[in-house]
Amino acid sequence: MACTCEVIGLACVVALILSVAAKAPYQMRMFIVMFGAGAIVLLCIPFMILRPRDYRNGLAPSWFFRKLCKLMGITMEVRGVENVRREHGSVVLMNHQSALDLCVLAYLWPVIGRPTVVAKKEILYMPFFGVGAWLWGTLYINRSRKSDSINSLQKEAIAIRERNCKILVFPEGTRNSKDSLLPFKKGSFHIALQSKCTIQPVVVSKYSFYDEEKKSFRPGHAIIQILPEISTEGYEKEDMDKLIELCRSTMQQEYTRLSKDQLAVNSKKQS
Repeated sequence: MACTCEVIGLACVVALILSVAAKAPYQMRMFIVMFGAGAIVLLCIPFMILRPRDYRNGLAPSWFFRKLCKLMGITMEVRGVENVRREHGSVVLMNHQSALDLCVLAYLWPVIGRPTVVAKKEILYMPFFGVGAWLWGTLYINRSRKSDSINSLQKEAIAIRERNCKILVFPEGTRNSKDSLLPFKKGSFHIALQSKCTIQPVVVSKYSFYDEEKKSFRPGHAIIQILPEISTEGYEKEDMDKLIELCRSTMQQEYTRLSKDQLAVNSKKQS
């Protein structure tokens, strides 16, 4: 009898959380996402300390974060996993939309190979999350100091060559939720040319369910498409602009197509 009551009580708590998560206003939903990410990392840190700077430290937090996203009504599907080549490293380019890109990273982490992320140094000082990200191998760079950026580029190139790492980079450099991708910065392309590795474009459909300006955040679905690798063979430093344009145009075309698909999926779910 007592066991039955406990199960019923637990079911009521879960139902309440689901109800709040689905109907909460923008600020509360963002708080749940960010606080939840920090809490998940905090719980995992004692286990991650046993093998610092190892990409596998990100597997457990990413699993828990995917569950949190589903609790919030956010679902994502990964397409094109067959395009991932684990036998070598590469620079993975991703479009950057919002803090919800954490959810995208959680879905990519188990399937992309040996991932590591390049992030601005300020994230290191985020409570719990910054330390956790360092433990799973995040490379922090100080954008205001050119010498730090150069040293970081060299470390990333070595990681690709010697450890077959997948360096996840947001080439736009800042958040962008518009229909067109921003111009790509050259840092990630310096890495690719210096390490002579391939470039793997990853395109995430537009978050039609999320609008930071209008403070709108509803349950919704997004599509993550892993595109075939782009070879850097034959490209030299002086050809970088051509390589950048090729990658950006490829990703823009897919971004436009995916966003239409995702809009249709969300409309069908809401009808």
